Amino acid sequence: MIGILTFIIVFGILVVVHEFGHFYFAKKSGILVREFSVGMGPKIFSHIDKDGTAYTLRILPLGGYVRMAGWGDDTTEIKTGTPASLTLNQDGLVTRINLSQKRVDNKSLPINVLSYDLEDKLEITGRVLDETKTYSVDHDATIVEEDGTELRIAPLDVQYQNATVGGRLMTNFAGPMNNFILGTVVFILLAFVQGGVQDTTTNHIQVVENGAVAKAGIKNNDQILAIAGKKVSNWSDLTDAVDQSTKELKSNQTIPVTVRSGKTTKTVQVKPEKSDGSYFIGVRPGLKMSLKDKVFGGFQMAWNSALAIITALKNLISNFNINKLGGPVAMYRMSNQAAQAGFASVLYLMGMLSMDLGIFNLIPIPALDGGKILINLIEMIRRKPLKQETETYITLAGVAVMVVLMIAVTWNDIMRTFF
Repeated sequence: MIGILTFIIVFGILVVVHEFGHFYFAKKSGILVREFSVGMGPKIFSHIDKDGTAYTLRILPLGGYVRMAGWGDDTTEIKTGTPASLTLNQDGLVTRINLSQKRVDNKSLPINVLSYDLEDKLEITGRVLDETKTYSVDHDATIVEEDGTELRIAPLDVQYQNATVGGRLMTNFAGPMNNFILGTVVFILLAFVQGGVQDTTTNHIQVVENGAVAKAGIKNNDQILAIAGKKVSNWSDLTDAVDQSTKELKSNQTIPVTVRSGKTTKTVQVKPEKSDGSYFIGVRPGLKMSLKDKVFGGFQMAWNSALAIITALKNLISNFNINKLGGPVAMYRMSNQAAQAGFASVLYLMGMLSMDLGIFNLIPIPALDGGKILINLIEMIRRKPLKQETETYITLAGVAVMVVLMIAVTWNDIMRTFF
């Protein structure tokens, strides 16, 4: 249960923070944000603010999304003959189009819709008491969709395509940018939770609770001087010594570890623990604990994480292997393991995943933010936008690739996890 809860919280925070970046800069660029949703699926709660954004809370606590006017699959489809009801103001302008049977307004005008234009001409035509009538629609009118969600209509002047290219570029970049900011903040918080940042230049160590060296009586901030006769003066020496001394290790065999605790030096027998084909003795690098070290260390951890992710991505491109990718199932497995290891491990996982999400979204695939940014840059160079149809086809191709890849990755995760 704790693993599921950790997965929901971590995944939810990552996605909502990402989407908030798009939301904030879209509004700054004059783009109408029709909906900002926390969660997915059926709506639980909705509120429209004075700027026309519907803030919704949905039943499945898995991330969220931003629905911008004219962006992606944001469309309002009304089939011919659809029954609806219109709310008119004192000037005869339609201020509300209700397509839902869940929210009946007895004072509204019933109509069967024949045609509509809610982007340019702002009008709706339909049958009213066996008579065909056309009504003008107010620029800031709302439409109640079939599921009961009430949104602003999306006239052309507030659509994504009509914002400046710079505004669109910033709107697309803001999602990954927010993930980088979140990742850095989380790593700084992790440094404070840990009491400091790792210092790999020393042989002082931190002990993993219930790990191999903890069972042998070694404590936090002790110095490991040697492992199986191999001298240790820093973290690199320590990991090399562990690798060398466990290469031909037999079951239940121990290795000698020389340790200094205060003024006392002693040698104890440690039984390494095997996990995923490698041996571990249950230690982490020692800590630097000043305020400056913690803050700077948080930035350093974020930077190192980003470099590691970029390196892994380059290796994946040069030598593709689907086992190197992970989807929601893999993320749940990592969340469960982190939850079992404690709060610091959850923070580390969140920081890594936030940096990962930011970098992944900058890949120039049309379905991702990076693809949209590439289109924005092309428009800047050409000094004119791509044809709407061309951009749509490119985006659909990218979506198709991402859907196929996600299905393959998720299936592979399931097979690796459960079979």
